[in-house]
Amino acid sequence: MGQFALPLATAPGRPGLIVLGSGNRAAADALEQSAHWPFRTAVLTGPPRSGKSLFLRWFEERGRAFTIDDAAARDEAEIFHTWNRAQAEDVPLLLAVAAGGWRIALPDLASRIGAALHLSIDPPDDDMAGDLILAHAAQRGLALGEGAPAYLVPRIERSYAAIEQVVDAIDRLSLERKAPATMSVWRDALEAVQGPQQGRLL
Repeated sequence: MGQFALPLATAPGRPGLIVLGSGNRAAADALEQSAHWPFRTAVLTGPPRSGKSLFLRWFEERGRAFTIDDAAARDEAEIFHTWNRAQAEDVPLLLAVAAGGWRIALPDLASRIGAALHLSIDPPDDDMAGDLILAHAAQRGLALGEGAPAYLVPRIERSYAAIEQVVDAIDRLSLERKAPATMSVWRDALEAVQGPQQGRLL
C-alpha cells in the first residue's frame, strides 16, 4: 500500500489526506519548490475529483501564499491583480484549472500565465487506484472486506471521479442492506456506477 500523505487541517472526524501516487507525485514535488517557479507562479491542471482543491489548501497551510481555485471561471482582471500583488509581495501564486485547457482573453494575463510553471495531475495507475479506494473507504468509516482493491482495481474506470463514485456506492449499498461490504456489494456497486459488464468482469 502506498502513502497517505500531505495532511490537511480539517474538522474532527474528517481526515484530510492527499493520496500520493503516480498521477500526482511529480506535481507534489514541484509544489515543494515554489521558490524556483518562474515568477513564483504555477498552474495546476487535473481531471475532476483529482485533488486540485486539496493541493491548494495544503499549499496555503504550508505558509504564506496566494491560491485561486477554478481559475478559468474567475474574473481575469481579478486574477491579474492577484498576480501583480503576489509579485509585489514576493509570495508564490498557485492556480488550479480543470483539465481541458484555459483560454485567457486578457492578453497581459495570458502572457504571465504562459510563463508560469504548468503542472498536471494524471490518471492513477493500479497501485494508486488501490490506495484511493482504501483512502475513500477510510474517510467514510467503511470497512471493506479483504481483497477489495484486488477485485475492484481491474474493473474500475481509471479516473479519480469513478473511484470515488464506486466507493460511495459500496458504502450506500452496504448501509441499505445492513450487510458487510463484501464481494457481492462490490460487484453491485460497480454495476450501479459503470454498468453490468464491469461488475461481472472475470
